[in-house]
Amino acid sequence: MNLSIIIPLLNEAESLPELHGWILSELNATNLTFEIIFIDDGSTDNSWEEIEKLHQSHSATYGIRFSKNFGKSQALHAGFAQAIGDVVVTLDADLQDAPSEIPNLYKRIIAEDLDLISGWKKKRYDSLFFKNIPSKLFNWAARRSSGIYLHDFNCGIKAYKKEVIKSIEVFGEMHRYIPVLAAHAGFNKIGEQVVVHQARKFGVTKFGWIRFVNGFLDLITLSFLNKFGKRPMHFFGFWGSLMFFIGFSAALYLGIDKIYINIDGRLIAERPEFYIALTTMILGTLFFIAGFLGELWVGQQNHSQRYTIKRSLKSYE
Repeated sequence: MNLSIIIPLLNEAESLPELHGWILSELNATNLTFEIIFIDDGSTDNSWEEIEKLHQSHSATYGIRFSKNFGKSQALHAGFAQAIGDVVVTLDADLQDAPSEIPNLYKRIIAEDLDLISGWKKKRYDSLFFKNIPSKLFNWAARRSSGIYLHDFNCGIKAYKKEVIKSIEVFGEMHRYIPVLAAHAGFNKIGEQVVVHQARKFGVTKFGWIRFVNGFLDLITLSFLNKFGKRPMHFFGFWGSLMFFIGFSAALYLGIDKIYINIDGRLIAERPEFYIALTTMILGTLFFIAGFLGELWVGQQNHSQRYTIKRSLKSYE
């Protein structure tokens, strides 16, 4: 199989027939063998019924249906697990990503031996103040913290070598940072391609302004996990030991001061410095314990899927 196309969706029944026909018209003109995998992330409209019709009309079109809405990252995770193509392309189902980009993305991955290519919607048809400006700020922060220079981390259309998507785990809302996850896994040959962005034709966006808040929080999480995810004791143990040392030193000073200098002065328990030192030691101990428990958790965790598949139109024996 040359190519797998993964399309996560939520309540996009109106756009699916047109999107599917557009993909077929583009790829049937090539010599590529391909499969199309729709992941219905708990839609409440007729999206699944449309997917079933598309499956009946085209044998290489498949669908995965979640029992409820688990999120785009989990949808991509399910699609990545089932994809068998040498190159995997993702795009959104709202017709804002043009399938005409797919052949060029495939050719670049192969010709330039890239690990992944991220789309860049250089010209957008979104709201300036509610999407464009927040998106620019979000991408600037992502570039600064990750060291990966991409203009549009959150672009839905991307292409990957199969080895990349089989080596990373997309969880939470980390779909925005797949290039970062790939780089952390050692896949550093990352390219970028300007892609056409089209105005939404049907329905409304499923993501509000809150996605940018979540994006920044996920960025902090990703940066922490990259540095300390495998060795949480390196973070919590260091700061815990430092805080305990500072608190213990302060308490020791107060004790020496009371015994040898201010013998007739206030009791240690009457001095506010004593409670500050005591609190610092307690916090340091708690940090150290958190690091130790984190080490135990990392050593015993299993990476089970975080979604439930209600129905699948493909057998993967």
